[in-house]
Amino acid sequence: MSEAVQDSDGRRAHYAEFYGLRDVPSSGFGIVAGNCQAESLRIVLDRGAMPWVRMPAIHELVDTDIPHLNRVLAQATVLVSQPIQDNYRGLPIGTRNLVEALKPGTATVIMPVIRFAGLYPTHVIIRPPSDPSLSPPIVAYHDLRTLVEAADRLHGHTTSLREITPAIVRTIGDRSVEELRSREARHRTVVVSDLFERPRFDQMRTINHPGNAVWTALATRVRAELDHEPVTVELDRQILNNVHAPRSAVVAEAYDLAVPATSEWVVDGVGVTDEVVRDAHLRWYEQNPDVIDAGIARHRLTLDTMGIAR
Repeated sequence: MSEAVQDSDGRRAHYAEFYGLRDVPSSGFGIVAGNCQAESLRIVLDRGAMPWVRMPAIHELVDTDIPHLNRVLAQATVLVSQPIQDNYRGLPIGTRNLVEALKPGTATVIMPVIRFAGLYPTHVIIRPPSDPSLSPPIVAYHDLRTLVEAADRLHGHTTSLREITPAIVRTIGDRSVEELRSREARHRTVVVSDLFERPRFDQMRTINHPGNAVWTALATRVRAELDHEPVTVELDRQILNNVHAPRSAVVAEAYDLAVPATSEWVVDGVGVTDEVVRDAHLRWYEQNPDVIDAGIARHRLTLDTMGIAR
């Protein structure tokens, strides 16, 4: 109890079972390792008969967390993990490391890292070469049209941007599904790529923030993989709900979605116009010019599909 009282930042209290401030369930429990998507899945799985212990996101773990992680892994009944490279960030927290810390016979399931670009075809994620943790202000998503504008300013070019058409949207979406299928096959994960063969806006809030419809479907498939009893889950809140990207009319046309287009981002419940985001990102690119060429190189295929040859 004294350790909990001394916890000043609340982090250890939030992950009380992980840090040993509260006993883990003696009847058996599961854990889900990965980024924010892992915690989203855990929330849905925890609505079933077996409890699921909350743990920090894998990229937040530090060396002093490892004894706590190993203790929980040694007691877990089930591990669900995203594919994480061996010794990620110099710590024994890759998927293989986690599995090696389990007691013999512990069930393991690999969940995919879910990204789908079809609903937001101009949005991408870029890891700056100088510091992969850097993100632009307001929202962490780069718009390729803004990136090209920044590249023009940097190099003295003038690029005519082609209008995004339904055909371009579908091409980018189909390629994104194929990339997800490839990751599923490579890492032998539970399959979710089929969910995006007929995409809907309620499936993805951004390119990497799935909505409740995806989480409930994935949880059902994980339970089936584990031979657990099926559970009908009615969520009382929206998961991964802090950022919503604008919904384009051309995307709605491409997928025959009867959903009004939106011109704003929604960040923590507050609307932010796309123009405000664009201006903030252009200023950020001026301060971080290495991101521009790195992003152009990384996403050249999508730029080519959009009719932007650089």
